[in-house]
Amino acid sequence: MIADIKKRALHRARILEGQLRGVEKMIENEDYCVDILTQSLAIQKSLGSLNKLLVENHLRTHVAEQFEAGGDDRERAVDELLKVFELSNNRG
Repeated sequence: MIADIKKRALHRARILEGQLRGVEKMIENEDYCVDILTQSLAIQKSLGSLNKLLVENHLRTHVAEQFEAGGDDRERAVDELLKVFELSNNRG
């Protein structure tokens, strides 16, 4: 993993961990539903940021190598990216 991306991804994951603990406490305390939902939506946005970092790393490392190798490796990279794209469009 590219060092800078790894550092940023770990930072984002730690923020997400704290946000999730916060939601858990809000639920336990029976906080106002809209407040919990607002925090949940913020978590989803943070997950999107983490996913973007992971995709960036994958493109700059594995996909670049697979395209350079060509043949079946290149096709595998295309299939993986299409699968991720499909998953991202089927959420919600």
